[in-house]
Amino acid sequence: MTYDTPAGFDDTWALTESVDGWMTHAQGGRLWTAAGRVPAGGQIVEIGSFRGRSMIVLSRAAPGAGSIVAIDPHAGNDRGPQAIDGYADAAALDHEVFNRNLERAGVRERVTHVRAFSSDAHDQVDGPIDLLYIDGAHRYGPARDDIRSWGDRVPTGGTMLIHDSFSSIGVTLAIGRELVTSGRWRYEGRSGSLTQYHREPLRGGARVRNALEQLKQLPWFARNVLIKVLITVRLGRVTRLFGHDPSVWPY
Repeated sequence: MTYDTPAGFDDTWALTESVDGWMTHAQGGRLWTAAGRVPAGGQIVEIGSFRGRSMIVLSRAAPGAGSIVAIDPHAGNDRGPQAIDGYADAAALDHEVFNRNLERAGVRERVTHVRAFSSDAHDQVDGPIDLLYIDGAHRYGPARDDIRSWGDRVPTGGTMLIHDSFSSIGVTLAIGRELVTSGRWRYEGRSGSLTQYHREPLRGGARVRNALEQLKQLPWFARNVLIKVLITVRLGRVTRLFGHDPSVWPY
């Protein structure tokens, strides 16, 4: 899915290109636009910051936000595709590089870093959340808990974005359980695996149409799963048949 470059975004994107992460240009543009709509004094919360690529976009896009919170334990685990186990050296390095990247982008003082797992961080974040960005652990249990418990803190009119939707099996199952038939979240589309939801009441036909829009993404999800399997079993070259670059993990 293409996404037009938002005004003012290019300079910020240039700052992120040297930052490790799994966010495409189109996904960054979607984050930028969503964050730019946060009202003055509003709150942005990100779950899963890694080395700061998405947080740089969020914080620079919302100059009027009252609170910008990055939740990431920097524990060396769940760092990205096929990087699940914990590594002490990686944890220390991720934390150091995260802060250095924010400093270089000129946003370090604007961001409150909660160095904890999202399940343990609720009491360290006050008030409602106008924009919630979820890119934490991609296993079903943690992903579902993030969508449910943190999503509950987004009021009507707020926005939730989820990375690795219809790409990661765990995240997609969590979306299926919590959002596909939900009467509280309207699906607004996706940029690659980054989906966007708007908090609003849905009833009757609107709720059915909302579910169908999400179910229409399942063929793309099946394609991504097949690509991952082929890459894992060293048949990545076959993914070229699907128009995919085998050197890139689909996200």
